[in-house]
Amino acid sequence: MKTADPELMRAINRFVVMDAIRRSGTISRVEISERTELSPTTVSAITAALLEDGLIIPRQVAPAPDQVRGRPRIMLELNPAAASVCGAKLAPNKITISVTNFQADVLGTVSIPIRVDRQPASVILDLVEDGVRSCIEAAGLQVEDINSLCLGVPGIVERASGICRYSPIFSERDLKLGLDLQGRLKVPTTVESDVNLITLAEQWFGHGRDLSDFLVVSIEHTIGLGIIHGGELFRGANGLSPDLGDLIVSPNGSIGNGSRPGRLSGIASTTAILSVAADLARGTPQEKLLRGTRGIEHAVSLAQAGNGGISRIFEEAGRALGIAIANLITLFAPPKVILAGAALQAGDLLLKPLRDAVQAATPETISGVTEIVVHESSDDTWARGAAALTLRDLYGASWGTTGPAKKR
Repeated sequence: MKTADPELMRAINRFVVMDAIRRSGTISRVEISERTELSPTTVSAITAALLEDGLIIPRQVAPAPDQVRGRPRIMLELNPAAASVCGAKLAPNKITISVTNFQADVLGTVSIPIRVDRQPASVILDLVEDGVRSCIEAAGLQVEDINSLCLGVPGIVERASGICRYSPIFSERDLKLGLDLQGRLKVPTTVESDVNLITLAEQWFGHGRDLSDFLVVSIEHTIGLGIIHGGELFRGANGLSPDLGDLIVSPNGSIGNGSRPGRLSGIASTTAILSVAADLARGTPQEKLLRGTRGIEHAVSLAQAGNGGISRIFEEAGRALGIAIANLITLFAPPKVILAGAALQAGDLLLKPLRDAVQAATPETISGVTEIVVHESSDDTWARGAAALTLRDLYGASWGTTGPAKKR
């Protein structure tokens, strides 16, 4: 019978201990042993190495008032200065860049307003490079201090190669974004779908913090799907990120308006919603606003003011999303499905038909298993997700020691 690789087991145990410290914020060795089910001897050996490498730091805590005697307890926590991570996110109308420490606290952010979808990839990469350098400098750091850079992009990303196969914000396909940025900045660079960054942020800091399994559905220019299964982010071959928007929701190739494709993204993405809304408003002052950068806000305002045509667009989108989510619930039976994205600005215009469709389409046998929750969006959520992704790689990698190579 083949036994487990001892080095692999040490790496796994090291990761488990680091993750327990990260989840708890501050924790004792005894509590780590209880939560991870590792022996006290194993926990002591791993934490001693982590302390030596500077990945964690000790904190003395005074004895409880009812303890008359005894030494102060030694608690452990992540060392914020152990690593620095830079994250950059591309959206249709801006580039956002943030720098975080080893605890995923945001140290600085730079936002560059630009119509990304109207520029060639080379121009966007120039702007990302300049923005990264500016953000790092504003955080009081140098490029050499950055352990990793993560670029978040909407669309289909092959993380293993750093290639963006498709994104609605680029006219080009199969872009080698990771290699290009790494060559420019000389910093290890990964490329990931933006929904996976939100998913990891939810796992570390949000609704999924105490869950081993949950899904995230992001409703933006694409319909993204993030999957946490067994505590790990699911990816396909070569690290491919799944795109829920490619799901066929109509066997006849169209739904509602015959010109709209039968894929979910052709019905429920913000691009599809605004395209049909602008067509309804053609020739009126509202058309230009609906095609602008704040089109969703304007569409919501019109629907709330009684525009029945636009209300029906949101209703149809919500119903299609609900059917897709019911299928996901049937497949995965997750305890939570977390909704995120710009389309959620529509509130109950979108969410009520979505929830109704989920309830109607979910099999009775698993009815009530899944809670649907709405992601509390903030400007730095994706950045903390980028930090989570790269920090997991940093402290989960199988180095000869437990930490990154020390700088000379």
